[in-house]
Amino acid sequence: MRTHMKLVIVESPAKAKTIEKYLGEGFTVRASVGHIRDLPKSNKDAVDIENGFVPRYQMVKEKQHVIDAIHKEAERADEVILATDPDREGEAIAWHLSETIGLKNPKRIVFTEITERAVQEALAHPRGIDEELVKAQEARRVLDRLFGYDLSGLVWKKVRYGLSAGRVQSPALRILMEREREIRAFVPEKFWVVSADLKPKIGKPFTATCVEEPKSADEAERIVKAAQSGKWSVRSVEETEAVRAPRPPFTTSTLQQAASTRLGFSPSRTMRAAQKLYESGHITYMRTDSPNLAKEAQAMLIATVRDEFGESYVSPRTYKTKAKTAQEAHEAIRPTNAKKLSRGATDDQKKVYALIRIRALASQTADAKIMRTKVTANISDKGIPDFTANGSRVMFDGWLKVDPAARGEDVELPKVISGDTLELIDAHAEGKETQPPARYSEAGLVKELEKRGIGRPSTYATIIKTLEDRGYVDKQGRTLLPTHTGDVVSTFLEDHFGEYISDTFTAEMEDELDEIADGKREYGKTLKSFYGPFKKAVKGKEKIPKLTSMGDAPAEFPCPICSGPMEYKLSRTGRFMSCKRFPECLGARKEDGSEIAPPKEIGEACPQCKDGKLIEREGRFGRFIACSNYPKCKFVKQDPNELERAKTGVECPVCKKGEMMERRGKFGVFYACSNYPQCKHAIKAKPTGRTCPECGSLMMEGTKTIPERCSNKSCPNHNPHKKAKSQ
Repeated sequence: MRTHMKLVIVESPAKAKTIEKYLGEGFTVRASVGHIRDLPKSNKDAVDIENGFVPRYQMVKEKQHVIDAIHKEAERADEVILATDPDREGEAIAWHLSETIGLKNPKRIVFTEITERAVQEALAHPRGIDEELVKAQEARRVLDRLFGYDLSGLVWKKVRYGLSAGRVQSPALRILMEREREIRAFVPEKFWVVSADLKPKIGKPFTATCVEEPKSADEAERIVKAAQSGKWSVRSVEETEAVRAPRPPFTTSTLQQAASTRLGFSPSRTMRAAQKLYESGHITYMRTDSPNLAKEAQAMLIATVRDEFGESYVSPRTYKTKAKTAQEAHEAIRPTNAKKLSRGATDDQKKVYALIRIRALASQTADAKIMRTKVTANISDKGIPDFTANGSRVMFDGWLKVDPAARGEDVELPKVISGDTLELIDAHAEGKETQPPARYSEAGLVKELEKRGIGRPSTYATIIKTLEDRGYVDKQGRTLLPTHTGDVVSTFLEDHFGEYISDTFTAEMEDELDEIADGKREYGKTLKSFYGPFKKAVKGKEKIPKLTSMGDAPAEFPCPICSGPMEYKLSRTGRFMSCKRFPECLGARKEDGSEIAPPKEIGEACPQCKDGKLIEREGRFGRFIACSNYPKCKFVKQDPNELERAKTGVECPVCKKGEMMERRGKFGVFYACSNYPQCKHAIKAKPTGRTCPECGSLMMEGTKTIPERCSNKSCPNHNPHKKAKSQ
């Protein structure tokens, strides 16, 4: 007798493993390992603009063996259920799976937490694929491709080869550069802060600060001398009762901000940990802009607060979002079982879980009651300004007991009354300068993007990572510092495409894309209304001169060849100084002023393009010989000895013509086909010469514990230790 089997398809193997525990016999759960189809890299083939902006999807090459396996399972199954994530991306993956496998009546289920109750509830209420949500994701993907491809092409021509622009990344870069220009234009002013350390008859000493900031050292010294020569007393005490209400449970952006501030985590690191916690069933879905809580979840949190802190700390609350794009049916990020103090397989996951749990519990806890205190002190008959100290006393800690780290650095002042005498311990003046506005941290940029309506919760981490990967910003601690490359690209876009990277345009476009998801706006018309004027704007800038100079170099650094003036230019590795007479004079210096040996011809024609001449020049890894027509021609002459050392003897499995060779790139050594650029196949470690028994890709060297692994990231043999654990 044939056994009935239902196939459930999710994105990740970890999620599949968790769900399989709850479904039991009669169900098979498989993972697509993310997206299975995408737009081709060439824009010519990616979108059929003339026929309504129809995307031409193609199978992700590395996923073919995954889809083949899922297709076989689907043919044997009595029912196929698509259980991908409950957002635009998840809906799109479900649609791509349905189209690829050929499901006639696809069944779609969604849940915001991976618990037995939530999964069983979802199975009881399947629905069809939300075509409008799919269209919304498709519109974003197509729009980003058209915007990025067309504008990046112009940036390549007019600024430097290899640079890029993006619909959301470029406005984010503009925000960073606007702040950077404020910092550059800032002129500091000197001032002095005069403080007095005072001790009451009863209680701890405290520090009071002069209410006026002296503008000169003489005036500061006069106040200090006067402060040291008189009798101090309390002039007045002002006390005001205040309450501090807890914050709502986390949304995606507030989680990223809190994890950055408290844990020092980047948004991408936070989201990786949260993703694993969700897939393991420990927290609700981590991409949400709603602070809403389900009634059952709220009851669970209240019960936990009551058990851990007592009835006096319980205060049920509901939260509504201010964001017009939030979906109230979605929940905030919360633990699926608040009674569990710790969850997660790694330190990162445990820290993020603890942060989420504390925030969720605090959201259902009573206000903290604070007594804000201002003490004014002075000395008699010396004619100096008052000194004040501000602080607070916690009368009832409320939610601060759940989340002590939220207390901040409030000073607790002693209990004093007007007229009390004070003993001066010390009076002193400190010279300071006014400070420019601070650069954005990752948390600060996320907050600013959300405030301006640029991007959406699921994209913030990707935006910041893209800016870093492109070399447009450097991360110094938590601070995002725009690079010279980022400066040049942003300035070019602001000067020529200010409208398209403005807050208004970007936020309105986000709203229009959300309206497609709500069925209030048509896909084709929306893209057409954008792309027509945009394409015209890009074409209209084709004749602008190439941006060759980034300003004059200091006069103290003349050209090392002709002694003429120099100017800053941009290379792939940053700024350098170039002779203003280039190309007649090839004099150059590094940014610090040290000389760069000039390129010199070696008397050979380029064997690849025939028009160029081979020249010896200096690069990131020393001197090398290449075509003078770079970047149009990328021929590099290999040293015979180095060429021999770079050979692996392993045939390229893609083109079957080249050999896998050792190369050095931005991220270190890798191995690529010698038939480049005709074949761009590359792997990150040395090939062993064997092929993977599961997917046929090249096997490569691993580590001491895993000597050999598959080069295909989507193959189980890529991480054989994880494969062994799951068996």
